[in-house]
Amino acid sequence: MTPQNSSGRASVLEILRAPSVGAYIAANVLLYVGLSLQVTTLAKQVYDITRRELDLGWLGLAEFLPIALLVFVTGTVADRYNRKRVSQLAMMGELASALLLAWYASTEPTGVFPIFMIAILYGGSRAFLAPSMRPIAANIAPEGRLPQMIALYSTVWTSAGIIGPAASGFLYSASPVLAYLVGSALILCAIASFSAVRVPPTRRVGNAAGESHAGESHAGASGERPTLRSAVEGLRYIRRTPILFAAIALDLFAVLFGGAVALLPVIAEERLGVGNIAYGWLRAAAGIGAGSVALLLAIRPLRRHVGKWLLVAVGVFGVGTIVLGLTRTYWIAFVAILVIHGADMVSVFVRGSIVPLVTPDDKRGRVSAVENVFIGATNELGAFESGVAAAAVGVPATVVGGGVFTLGIVGVWWVKFKQLRNVDRFEDLQPA
Repeated sequence: MTPQNSSGRASVLEILRAPSVGAYIAANVLLYVGLSLQVTTLAKQVYDITRRELDLGWLGLAEFLPIALLVFVTGTVADRYNRKRVSQLAMMGELASALLLAWYASTEPTGVFPIFMIAILYGGSRAFLAPSMRPIAANIAPEGRLPQMIALYSTVWTSAGIIGPAASGFLYSASPVLAYLVGSALILCAIASFSAVRVPPTRRVGNAAGESHAGESHAGASGERPTLRSAVEGLRYIRRTPILFAAIALDLFAVLFGGAVALLPVIAEERLGVGNIAYGWLRAAAGIGAGSVALLLAIRPLRRHVGKWLLVAVGVFGVGTIVLGLTRTYWIAFVAILVIHGADMVSVFVRGSIVPLVTPDDKRGRVSAVENVFIGATNELGAFESGVAAAAVGVPATVVGGGVFTLGIVGVWWVKFKQLRNVDRFEDLQPA
């Protein structure tokens, strides 16, 4: 065991011992295992009912629209109201959607329109959850440990991406109702764990003396009523901060056009010729690849040339997507998904560290809301794009084309956004 590895493990343990971190991490594990189980089951059920790639696209759009339409509301709510309470209410909405899916599955459905309506409820709940829950990591991380906190958070989040899809394959084979009920139970446990998290007051800036001060995260804490100008401040702040804009926009295009995972039900059945359990493991491969890299980053985080690492990782993501689109061999597809999501985790780690470091705490909710649309929710918009494109030109052309486009974006960003490419250490980053 090298001294560096010993130090890395000690740092991880130090982070886990910090107040509220353990409960926060446990809540995220339980929540995302439940949600990933639900999402994997949902995609398979929709395709089994209709046998149309386009309906996978409509499912993604149903999940995306509430997040996009509520972006200016959710960020303001996260910055001006108690983030813990907003997160708990959002998780209750996700629990309700899981229970509704279990009920509908029990009716032996032959149509998918009700599923799309439930997906809208899920998307609306997620719209409020991401900007309220994600900034809490920066609030409870030990001083100077935020990048490792992000890596640790990513490790457990991606571990959920292994357990949930793998379990979904077995549970779905037994009964879709059982899969949704297990997901519901996990979300309920997440709500219970999150209740133990103690969130410090949001730090607000800009009183009459120009001093920063702490105030409870609720409306009126800063003596200022929510306005449209305040709501769009997250978008304006991203646009006037070149490093932030470049990092978020890079992942926006990569996720939008590299959304091959949305087509995995079709790829598994029509190109690879495998059943439900093998499909579940294909979805789990994403979590295995991402989780392995996240664990490595938690122990030995990137310390130098982080901007270049971000661009290279997105390029590898594109190459892996091309391989996935071309292969008809199960194990090659499995390895390609490992590579795609391992590279994506490097991107998530770098961007997830850059965003809070260059954003003042009193704007993190609004910036996270915009980021959630540009990055998180774009998975669903990318699913819609992939579903429409696959219906028009076929699955292989859609997946390969997305990978080629991603490589082109990396080339443009390498030349155009030198501020991002030249970021060396996280410690050099400060709010603008």
